[in-house]
Amino acid sequence: MSRPPNYEFQEWWNKQRAKDHADDHFSSSNSDNITFLTVNIQSPDSAGAAAAAGKDRSRSARQLSWIYLLKLNRIAHSLAFVTNGFITLIRTANRRIATSSDSPRSESKFYKIIKFFLILSVCLLFFELVAYFRGWHFSPPTLEAGVEDSVEYIYVKWLEIRSNYLAPLLQCLANVCIVLFLIQSVDRFVLVLGCFYIKIRGLKPVAEMEYEQDAAYESMNPDDYPMVLVQIPMCNEREFFDLIIPAQVYQQSIAAACIQDWPRERMLIQILDDSNDADVQFLIRAEVQKWQQRGIHIIYRHRLIRTGYKAGNLRSAMSCDYVKDYEFVAIFDADFQPAPDFLKNTIPYFKGKEDLALVQTRWAFVNKEENLLTRLQNINLAFHFEVEQQVNGWFINFFGFNGTAGVWRIKALEDCGGWLDRTTVEDMDIAVRAHLCGWKFIYLNDVKCLCELPESYEAYKKQQHRWHSGPMQLFRLCFVDILHSKVSLAKKANLIFLFFLLRKLILPFYSFTLFCIILPLTMFLPEAQLPFWVVCYIPGIVSILNILPCPQSFPFIVPYLLFENTMSVTKFNAMISGLFQLGSSYEWIVTKKLGRSSEADLVAIVENESSTLLEGGVPKSSSESGLAELNKLEITKKSGRKKGNRLYRKELGLSFILLTASVRSLLSAQGIHFYFLLFQGITFLVVGLDLIGEQVS
Repeated sequence: MSRPPNYEFQEWWNKQRAKDHADDHFSSSNSDNITFLTVNIQSPDSAGAAAAAGKDRSRSARQLSWIYLLKLNRIAHSLAFVTNGFITLIRTANRRIATSSDSPRSESKFYKIIKFFLILSVCLLFFELVAYFRGWHFSPPTLEAGVEDSVEYIYVKWLEIRSNYLAPLLQCLANVCIVLFLIQSVDRFVLVLGCFYIKIRGLKPVAEMEYEQDAAYESMNPDDYPMVLVQIPMCNEREFFDLIIPAQVYQQSIAAACIQDWPRERMLIQILDDSNDADVQFLIRAEVQKWQQRGIHIIYRHRLIRTGYKAGNLRSAMSCDYVKDYEFVAIFDADFQPAPDFLKNTIPYFKGKEDLALVQTRWAFVNKEENLLTRLQNINLAFHFEVEQQVNGWFINFFGFNGTAGVWRIKALEDCGGWLDRTTVEDMDIAVRAHLCGWKFIYLNDVKCLCELPESYEAYKKQQHRWHSGPMQLFRLCFVDILHSKVSLAKKANLIFLFFLLRKLILPFYSFTLFCIILPLTMFLPEAQLPFWVVCYIPGIVSILNILPCPQSFPFIVPYLLFENTMSVTKFNAMISGLFQLGSSYEWIVTKKLGRSSEADLVAIVENESSTLLEGGVPKSSSESGLAELNKLEITKKSGRKKGNRLYRKELGLSFILLTASVRSLLSAQGIHFYFLLFQGITFLVVGLDLIGEQVS
């Protein structure tokens, strides 16, 4: 049988010959060498040049072969790159599986549920593959007499159960989640509109007075400066010091507090150390003594009974007799470094506002570009501070206290009952109680306090668990108090429906249920449908809204969307734990930090301060002994247990569920659902293998 003619190739060849014929007239005026270099295929105009034509055509074929070889080479390099990456991924997974098997963990109920859904999805996929290869996806089999025990009979019965019982229930749950999703999206849109309104109108809090910046110490009138208490709670346990630079965190925070541009006799710094390690206590105490010798009013407090975590630590510090002499208290976590003019930029807003309880400032992150994990965290927190805190602070005079980088009026703390350790979010707890007592808040978006983001997924996961279980604990405890409070009905509605239910409960509920449970199930129960605009358009628009305050992060919008859906597992689990008082809801773990900061600027400021204070020379025994003790800790740390990355079983289980559902969607040719499930499953796999964030060898 003869090969059919290739008309496309013939048409291309005719065009090429015509082009070469035109080039031949141009090339005839040049030398033979130039002709050889510039003409690829010559078309002679005489019949006696047939041999030259064959030679030129062979040269063209040779050039085409080189092009194909180049393409094959590129394909081979790409395949080698993908293969090496896949092999590296497999080796990393095998290494971490082997490492995790050495320390087995008990399975939680949540993980058992995920395993059940994984087994179910694999079985359903196997069943659907059998139906697909038998052609039943085009025309389901019909029942005939005597086929009750056949595969066709089982498949038809499964179709009946699926369409009559399972799909309607799943569709109802999907519709509920879609409504919640739309409500939460509208809330985000309204917050962004409020932020734009504030920006366009140039609205910002105004202080009735201002302090002279960089004023000489001798020119300061102490009567113009209220008494301020600065508190730095610390809880540096041994695990916290298994890091690269164990001493930098507390040194930087203490130094930043001690160099505040404020009269020394009008400020007292409390270092509230909850460490249970004698070496760590010695280091912090030595650092405090070093600043005491420089004339700074700073004291070291250590609790023998460490109850109540951070709230208990702060409550214990506020019970001191000398606290009654102070009007305001500024609180900084151990990794926060306020600028020297922090107090001068915040205290003036209390002037003339006797009902003002809190001035909260914005966080600025020194390691936001350290890795992909910190970049994605920066997007979330930029929206929180730029939009949520600013809009709520301006229009409602209420927002959740962030636990640090804020100044409280001590009278307001006492009026609402002080610090309580009934939840793991003591900062939100005291803010809600102060709001119910009628106090107002101010948020300063222009005043920033340097801090650090967790760089490992393990630390970030524990932080998010505490941040999402605590609000549900608090909601259970203060719901009745909100109903019986004397605030207006609008403020009660805002607290219950917006602050707690919509942003703390509904958000993690629908994001996990809709994208991690309902969407995969709709692949196996196609009678229940999830519209493509719910999978694609609305999440994309919401992600754009979230990333607007951080426009330089627009290239990471797709990883941000996928990673937020991945984190919904942790947030949903934490929300359920806090709501139903499960064991993990009261787990309070210090978020590990590496001490990254604007270290050069801070060291320069400290050196300048030291040069003015220590002209005659100051004994350095405390600092030298601290360095000696630090060297001992370094040796102990190097010889201790090495930490490494770990596996996260919930994320791995959900990754296989989503990838299984993506295969099922491929069989039914659902384009957008397939791509979403595929990339979301890969994201879960990457997170489950702990390949995001800091990598520990």
